[in-house]
Amino acid sequence: MCGIVGAVSTRNIVPILVEGLKRLEYRGYDSCGVAVHQDGALRRARSTARVAELQTQVDEDGISAGTGIAHTRWATHGVPAVRNAHPHFSPGPTATEGAPGLIALVHNGIIENHDELRAELRGRGYVFTSQTDTEVIAHLVHQHYQGDLFEAVQQTTARLKGAFAIAVFCRDEPQRVVGARQGSPLVLGIGTGERMGENFLASDPMALAGVTDQIVYLEEGDVVDLQIGKTWVSAQGADGRWQAVQRPVRTVQAHTGAAELGPYRHYMQKEIFEQPKAIADTLDAVEGISPELFGDGAYSVFKAVDRVLILACGTSYYSGSTARYWLESIAGIPTTVEIASEYRYRDSVPDPKTLVVTISQSGETADTLAALKHARSLGMPHTLTLCNVGTSAMVRECALHFITRAGVEIGVASTKAFTTQLVGLYLLTLALAQVRGRLDDAAEAAALKALRHLPVAVQAVLALEPQVIAWSEEFARKENALFLGRGLHYPIALEGALKLKEISYIHAEAYPAGELKHGPLALVTSAMPVVTVAPNDALLEKLKSNLQEVRARGGELYVFADADTHITPEEGVKVIRLPEHYGALSPILHVVPLQLLAYHTACARGTDVDKPRNLAKSVTVE
Repeated sequence: MCGIVGAVSTRNIVPILVEGLKRLEYRGYDSCGVAVHQDGALRRARSTARVAELQTQVDEDGISAGTGIAHTRWATHGVPAVRNAHPHFSPGPTATEGAPGLIALVHNGIIENHDELRAELRGRGYVFTSQTDTEVIAHLVHQHYQGDLFEAVQQTTARLKGAFAIAVFCRDEPQRVVGARQGSPLVLGIGTGERMGENFLASDPMALAGVTDQIVYLEEGDVVDLQIGKTWVSAQGADGRWQAVQRPVRTVQAHTGAAELGPYRHYMQKEIFEQPKAIADTLDAVEGISPELFGDGAYSVFKAVDRVLILACGTSYYSGSTARYWLESIAGIPTTVEIASEYRYRDSVPDPKTLVVTISQSGETADTLAALKHARSLGMPHTLTLCNVGTSAMVRECALHFITRAGVEIGVASTKAFTTQLVGLYLLTLALAQVRGRLDDAAEAAALKALRHLPVAVQAVLALEPQVIAWSEEFARKENALFLGRGLHYPIALEGALKLKEISYIHAEAYPAGELKHGPLALVTSAMPVVTVAPNDALLEKLKSNLQEVRARGGELYVFADADTHITPEEGVKVIRLPEHYGALSPILHVVPLQLLAYHTACARGTDVDKPRNLAKSVTVE
């Protein structure tokens, strides 16, 4: 959450900083700002509007420089207000109000000991003008500054507890930016060709698309010094001493085209319609079912484990919950799915023969990374991640991995990342089934055939959009909704409810349909739409009985049914028929109309679909 861009150059880097913020705005958009070293002083512009408004402010104020930092914020400490927007300045403890700053700093993450540090700094005369934990860091850097910013940042990071990525520069050291990371992502970009000598910092390589493709992924505890023509990375050794370290330079193609809307109204809509291609791309290199799809040594690991533990948050948790049905019914392996943010804070019973599977779109999800490390600390060494970013911290932390090929996902509400996660988890199920002797050649061929047909099947579901739009016009007038599913479609109902609530702000809950009579039925009235996922599976007749329970109480049913379910439209029962039943892979098809329903309902209500209130895309803080 939040986005950082920084640069040192001999040219004006302000357009690069602002453009980088536009690409990172999905990470947080409560406020934004830019600060530069201009004419021997620190200058900044900050706004609680979007980056486009910041651009106007920068242009009007004539802000231009070769050294600067920028930030887009998702609020944690302090309300969205200009005084809480980054960058923060520290003029020093004896400065009068409005005095020019000496230190400028931006920060992602949460400083857990900020209260203690704030009290100490106030005792030394520092004045706080914001409600943020970030201002503590700026003043702390000022306190340690003795003419060398790099050393001041090293001393400062030793005092911080929590997660952070920071970028900082000093009025007295032009053409120098220092960055540091601990628990939040930060990358170094190195200028090439005509721009040799320029250096950049960013939360995500996408912020530097079109500027440089030479990227260094900083590791935990790294502090990096950016100057014209050189960079210096240091890390603290076991003896507490700082020493220079080498980090590999990678070529990363972060295409600017991924952030272009094209003919679509919102990124979410674009990403919903990109799902056939995303699924096809994810399956592109899959010629057969093999443990090696998940990395070298996967066969021996799969052979050694006798249970699976899935750790994930949000939408990724629902993909893991779906996979549990596959893993237990197809691979015959006991599976537990845990909410990552809860797992590390409870007593659990570790088993060294467990395959620990993490799921994350960004690969930087703080709760999931922490849960992974906790599982390893309990003595469970076998780790595997499903992730959409091959260079992420999650991939580096896990022994095995499967990289989905969803491409860049800008909309905060995940769509194509979710369906490609399901594809990866289904492949994992088949590989484990194969190793455990539960997948013969005929079953493998049938599964591969079904997977290959998935993009076409999803495209056919997308053609139902006009019917979903008609429903959305009715949903837009509602304030509450229930979602029902049974078996492996219950997590899909959960995902549908999540999508509706996060972008339309309609309160939505999901239940296993059999649980209706155990409480939720009390909520059912004609004002409460009940959305039902109705595949033609073994639970269909049970589900039909649950639908009758709703109708008997005057509830309005909206049913997404397979073509052969024989659920017919009638008074109080609206039905959209999916083109075909898809067996075990049916959840991937049934989630698509739920995505469309949420999207078009949000459009009808006039909400900011891609940037829903209070949310951000990449959750890099606990």
